[in-house]
Amino acid sequence: MYKMVTAEEALKVVKSNDRVYIQAAAAAPQALVKALSARHEELRNVEVCHLHTEGEAPYANPEFKESFHVNSFFIGKNVRHTLKTGNGSYTPVFLSELPRLFQQRILEIDVVLIHVSVPDRHGYCSLGVSVEATLAAIDNAKIVIAQVNPQMPRTHGAGIIHHSEIDYFVESDEALPTHHIVEPNNVEKKIGDFVAGLIEDRSTLQMGIGSIPNAVLTRLKNHKDLGLHTEMFSDGVIDLILSDVINGNYKKINRGRALSTFLIGSKRLYDYVDDNPFVEMRASNYTNNAAYIKQNPRMVAINSAIEVDVTGQVCADSIGSSMYSGVGGQMDFIRGASLSKGGKAIIALPSVTKNGISRIVPTLKHGAGVVTTRAHVHYVVTEYGIANLYGKTIKERVRALVEIAHPDHREVIDKAYFEMIN
Repeated sequence: MYKMVTAEEALKVVKSNDRVYIQAAAAAPQALVKALSARHEELRNVEVCHLHTEGEAPYANPEFKESFHVNSFFIGKNVRHTLKTGNGSYTPVFLSELPRLFQQRILEIDVVLIHVSVPDRHGYCSLGVSVEATLAAIDNAKIVIAQVNPQMPRTHGAGIIHHSEIDYFVESDEALPTHHIVEPNNVEKKIGDFVAGLIEDRSTLQMGIGSIPNAVLTRLKNHKDLGLHTEMFSDGVIDLILSDVINGNYKKINRGRALSTFLIGSKRLYDYVDDNPFVEMRASNYTNNAAYIKQNPRMVAINSAIEVDVTGQVCADSIGSSMYSGVGGQMDFIRGASLSKGGKAIIALPSVTKNGISRIVPTLKHGAGVVTTRAHVHYVVTEYGIANLYGKTIKERVRALVEIAHPDHREVIDKAYFEMIN
């Protein structure tokens, strides 16, 4: 039905000056990535593009800069150094629009590296824990190379492809990268309490991964009939689903299903989503489409930030002019939640950094990017409370945000802002 080859044989098809797309997050196909990187002596000017990926990224080694250039659509820790060493770039793009770059041939893909489940008896494979823009890359790439892994969960939804769409199959039985829940600290628990208090029964949730989302989820055990429409989720939702807190009964989009475009978590999460019809994986131009998101009543988008200025501008992708992560799906969900009937767009963050620097600031750092504009944000939450900015004047916003800043910084922030504008 299909022929297996070695990773080394399959990656011989990559030529100098090609553009290669790698499936994202925990689905990054490590055997293929390593085989591609091993060809660094033969190849020149190969563009390797992707969203955040888990695992190793040896092609990002600065010593290989003549061979590979990294183009990140969302910057992960394993390639962040490339922006300073000169062998990497960042392309700002909403996650909802990334598939369009491939579909409209704005970025032409020569080779796509994917990671799939073993084909079923009908010859269909699952993209497992990450769909995002991979379907669009497959449809528009010249060559598709798949790492076939019996440990890749077979997920339901749109991430199903027939073996005939794959040009090369490489067998590799290996565990997926895992991310384990860390116990939230006291600050994160306080933020979790405030955010949970904003969530009504029958709300639909979007949240990411990390201590603050986990802190929020632990506070939702007494809620009823919640839905999940998100770009990603982790282990924190499992117990809420099993206890019927999250059931999707009042969603308007994919009612009765948990909707996502990628997953990162523990083996428990991967085992839970395997052949589970309740979890539906879709491409990011579906999950992150604000026109769909807003149809869910009481849509709640919970996102974080690097810093927020006192007028409500949110920087979430850079530290000053140094790129750190990416636009991702924050604006997709902030906008969708804002337009939802009874929806709430929330930015949640600790009031200070680990070094005690205020994250509520008079003005964003020089060169910092605005991911969410002051016109889009509704609520900003720190461990000191909730600032409701929607429909508020600039002076009212300044007052509200100063009140939820760390007490040690409030007077300085307030004074600095008004000195700046006068």
